[in-house]
Amino acid sequence: MSLNPVTLRGTLVTLEPLTLEHAEPLTGAGLHPSLWTLQPRPIRSAADMRAYVEQALEELARGQSLPFAVIHGPTGMVVGSTRYMDIALPHRRLEIGATWYTPAYQRSGVNVESKLMLLRHAFETLGMQKVVFKTETLNRQSRTAILALGAVEEGTFARQFIADDGRKRDMVYFAIFDDRWPDVKRHLEERLNRGRR
Repeated sequence: MSLNPVTLRGTLVTLEPLTLEHAEPLTGAGLHPSLWTLQPRPIRSAADMRAYVEQALEELARGQSLPFAVIHGPTGMVVGSTRYMDIALPHRRLEIGATWYTPAYQRSGVNVESKLMLLRHAFETLGMQKVVFKTETLNRQSRTAILALGAVEEGTFARQFIADDGRKRDMVYFAIFDDRWPDVKRHLEERLNRGRR
């Protein structure tokens, strides 16, 4: 089994396979310093964003990730990016990560619908038994958003990574398991139906 690029369509967003053509609109969406404060490498220019996209496509070619551009349906604007990563098909496990949205579309429902589509595809089409999320311990906003999805906190790995600036990154790991997916799915669908963020 392999993961092939796929387009996932929802009511509010479409996740389409990332290409180099997305580099320019992602630059327009992503040059906000607040997006990269707790990330390993800041994106400060069009060249940085192109390198970011190129690296994602190299990982795709090696079977290490499946990156998406996030398109806001009502406007057609590229508003961020996300991906499947740390893919371990023999163990039916993958991670959803490298997710960011331009500030104007945070808390707009974009994240909830994106995660719902990614999780549905992972569990119902790809047959995963575990989907992982991780974030830096300092990133309270991300930790809160992951828990709100219905993920279970599994633990913290101290000094798991080092950022480009030398900062040691303590990472907290979360997971959603296949036997919990029906409840998580229902919860996310209810959030979308209520228009909650």
